[in-house]
Amino acid sequence: MTTSLTHVELRPGAYADSVTLLQVSRDVATTDGVRAAQVAMATELNLEVLASMGFDVPDATPNDMVVALHLEREEALDAALAAVSAALAAASGGSHGGGETIAAPRTTRSALKRSGPGLALVSVPGQHAFVEAMDALDAGSDVMIFSDNVTVAQELVLKRTAADRGLLVMGPDCGTAVVGGLGLGFANATRPGSVGIVAASGTGCQQLLCLLDHAGVGVSSALGVGGRDLKEEIGGLSTRAALARLDADPAVEHIVLVSKPPAESVAASLREYAAELGTPVHFALLSPESPSLTSATEAVLGAVGADVPEWPSWGSATGNGGGLLRGLFVGGTLCDEAMLLAGADLGPIRSNIPLSPELALDSTLTADGHLMIDFGDDALTQGRAHPMIDPTLRLEHLSKVAADPTTGAILMDVVLGHGAEPDPAGGLAPAIAAARKERDVPIVIACVGTESDPQALSRQAAALAEAGAEVHLSNASATARAVALVSGGAR
Repeated sequence: MTTSLTHVELRPGAYADSVTLLQVSRDVATTDGVRAAQVAMATELNLEVLASMGFDVPDATPNDMVVALHLEREEALDAALAAVSAALAAASGGSHGGGETIAAPRTTRSALKRSGPGLALVSVPGQHAFVEAMDALDAGSDVMIFSDNVTVAQELVLKRTAADRGLLVMGPDCGTAVVGGLGLGFANATRPGSVGIVAASGTGCQQLLCLLDHAGVGVSSALGVGGRDLKEEIGGLSTRAALARLDADPAVEHIVLVSKPPAESVAASLREYAAELGTPVHFALLSPESPSLTSATEAVLGAVGADVPEWPSWGSATGNGGGLLRGLFVGGTLCDEAMLLAGADLGPIRSNIPLSPELALDSTLTADGHLMIDFGDDALTQGRAHPMIDPTLRLEHLSKVAADPTTGAILMDVVLGHGAEPDPAGGLAPAIAAARKERDVPIVIACVGTESDPQALSRQAAALAEAGAEVHLSNASATARAVALVSGGAR
């Protein structure tokens, strides 16, 4: 019988961001004699994960760093702790030039003194993002706020300030952008072209980018504005600024505005504003009347004179029909789209990002009915890397819902591109194979990516299909297939 020794220590006041600590954990886990390693900030969510891994963590606060190790033998401890220190030091080191160490700037203000105004990217814990973003605006820079967990009140102040100064605030929680041909955040590798995108949605933007690319149509710019920009509280402030930017860009001949379900009054106001612009604006605003990003993309293809291709798929899932649909998503907009499409046929769908308040899940993320979970929601990313980087929580839920005899089909998304996991199928395919071996439940996946992405769309899709999943480029197609499986299984 194999045994494991456990070591847990707190490092009060130590801090590193969740992406850095995820990489540190992975590096340390490869150390000889280490069976498992988890280095993380002691947020409530992370403490739950550590407990599920069998670690007994003493009382801690979110300001403490936890180093938790499962060891094969006691003698491996010193080497493992040395590996933790080395990985943390490597992650925090400064840059080098001409043999001289150059300390990294400690604030946005000091960084902009070196570089001058332009576009500042803010990616710090949400409670600190407002100060850094305001520093960028004060320096005359546009700002992209990758951070989530920024309050609505702070977002409104930032966007009003930017509007007064003729600047653009992208975000908060702006996960995807293409600026000057450069992808920022989670960005797919797509061909350049004459279409510009304004996106109050990260994965919605990525779905459009990848569908357009597959159809041979390129994108010059994609300006993210944050998922709340088209809500009543914000009123589309950044969307107006982004539309104006693209309208003034001679390289942009068509604009697409994509959003999670918006406030009706804000959508109506933006339609009026767009009608005044010289560049045609196409709307991909999710709603019960317009629930498919694929259909919106097809309309854009018609407008630019491009043929609508057959959207690709890989593998074939089969089922006996019946049971409940369970969706496990990393993309909030893809989850919204799936709920709108599936709900039209299956009825109410419970979620942690529900389409109506009475359908909200509790903290257990379970329900005796159809459900869809967005693992990228703010509540599930506090102190953790986004699930497009760290799939741990979703993989745990995949095992649970696959084993549930009431589950009739599972719907998932995999989002490729720069910034995402280097090999999503490397972890997900074995989990799918294990789930289907235990219980032959059909699994359908929307794989959003391109052949030029670092992970390569066809390679990822083939690996997932070989594990037993049915894979689609279009999230709408994947959803329709999953609905068909629980409704009767016909292809």
